[in-house]
Order: sequence, then C-alpha cells, then structure tokens
Amino acid sequence: MKFRTNIQLKKEHNPFDYNAKIMLFGSCFSEHIYKKLDYFKFNAFNNPFGILFNPIAIENLITKAINEERYTEKDIFQINERWHCFDAHSDLSSNKKNDLLSNLNTAIIATNNKLTEATHIIITLGTSWVYRFIETDAVVGNCHKVPQKKFLKELLSVEKIIAALKNIITLIKSVNPTTNIIFTVSPVRHLKDGFTENSVSKAHLLTAIHQLIEISPLGVRGNYFPSFEIMLDDLRDYRFYNSDMVHPNETAINYIWEQFQHVWISENTTSIMKDVETIQKGLAHKPFNPNSEQHQQFLIDLESKIAILQQQFPFISF
Repeated sequence: MKFRTNIQLKKEHNPFDYNAKIMLFGSCFSEHIYKKLDYFKFNAFNNPFGILFNPIAIENLITKAINEERYTEKDIFQINERWHCFDAHSDLSSNKKNDLLSNLNTAIIATNNKLTEATHIIITLGTSWVYRFIETDAVVGNCHKVPQKKFLKELLSVEKIIAALKNIITLIKSVNPTTNIIFTVSPVRHLKDGFTENSVSKAHLLTAIHQLIEISPLGVRGNYFPSFEIMLDDLRDYRFYNSDMVHPNETAINYIWEQFQHVWISENTTSIMKDVETIQKGLAHKPFNPNSEQHQQFLIDLESKIAILQQQFPFISF
C-alpha cells in the first residue's frame, strides 16, 4: 500500500552548476533555499531588501534596482527610535538616518549588478494579501509596526498579480535576456490572515503563475517549482511542521531541497557538492585533542582540499 502521493518531477532544461550565478527574492522560504545553496557554496545572492512576502513589493524592488533609483529622506521615516523604509525589511533599518539610506542605496546598486549577470533568479511568493499605506496609497513591503489604522488591507486579484509578474519578467529580461526565472509559492501558512483567507491568497498566487506561464511566449515566460504542492500534497502531515504548525520543519525543508536539487541542479555538480560537504563537516568537527598530531594532519588535509576546490572555483570561501 502507498501512504504518500509522491510528485513526479522532471529535470529542467537549464539546470545550474557551480558556474551559475543565482539570485533569490521573496518570502522566508527563499531563505531556506538560500541557506542550502550557501552551505554547498554555490554563487548565490539573497534578498537584498530582506524578506518580502508579496509580488508588488518584489516588483517595486526590481523596478527601482533596474532603474537605479536612489533613496532619499522622503522615502524613510522614524518610529520607535529607529529609521525604516516601507520597501524593505527591518533588517536594513537603523538607529541612524544616513545609515539606513546607505543600506538601501548599497542594496539597490548590488541588486542592479547582480540582475544583469544572474543565470538563474528564484522568486518565492508568500501571500496575495498586501497593506496599502493610506497616506501615499502605496503597497508596502513591511509595516514596521506602524499602527494598523494607517493601512488598508487588500487581497490582490489574480489579474494584478499577473501584471506584477509580467512586469518583473519584462524588466529582468530587458537587462538580462538569457536568465532563467523560477517562480515558487511558499508553503508557509499565513494563518494570521485566517484559514480561508490564507487558502484564497495561495490560490491567487498559484493561478496567476499558472496563467502567466501558459499565456506567455517562450522567450519571456518563467518556470515553476512546486514547493507548495510538495508540502501540502506530498508530505501532508503535521509531523513535517515546526511546533507553530505554520512553518515547515527541518525534515520538510531537506525533502523539498532534495526535490529542488533533482530538478534544478545539474548532475555533474554532485561530486563537487560532496567535496564541499566533506569540507563543511571537517570544519565543524570538534576534536578531543586539538594539539594531537592526528588532528594537525587532519587540518593540513582539509586545507589542501579547500585549496584544490578554490583553484577551480575562486569565488568559494569557507
């Protein structure tokens, strides 16, 4: 008897290897994928504006980065003795106004540079629910604990999401026509919005991506990786969630990563990934006697393995 409905996934046509340059944008689930890529020392650049949950926030960042728009004092505000920007996560916030502006503009420049050279861009959408700041009528990426009465909560329609994703693809392709864009929907449950509201939100994202890929010409369409479906239809059990019953646990993340690796990582990288993992485990090893001859030889061998790897891929560092 079968007690699981395994999703059969096929290898994509343009998988990445250690020569790839990867960018990630979006919800906290993209952080998990990035941590895996970073552990295996792929050349990856993640969430320059911090975690962004909705497609409008991601569109705003990419638009400003490609147009090289600079942030000024009119784009930031102070609350609770810290300076914030509605476009960015609080990770970029600061006690000093100039530091925040520097963080934002440095991130814009870095994003612009990375977008022009990225071979693969992974965009994880978390929710269709957005908050519109009443004073400016602009959708924000983060509310920064500004009183809720200053926002209007809004569910993006499928049409608005498609328009945002189309704009994202068009903008990226205008500076990097050969890059591969991969969309996925985060399996993290946004239950603060409500059970039904979360389901509707995810449904809008999934419908928008599906329609976009179906109707777009080959040159501008994105790809889709079913992380949401793997979590909800394959794993489908609370033992794969953290204690909050909202976020996937380590077992689930590792399983989804294995599926992602099967689909999007080239088979010729397997041996290199094993070498990297051997080095990572060696670096994490805690010896009983650090001064022993055996451990000193272990360190020499480890340094040799690192040097050989870095000769082939100079960007790798441990």
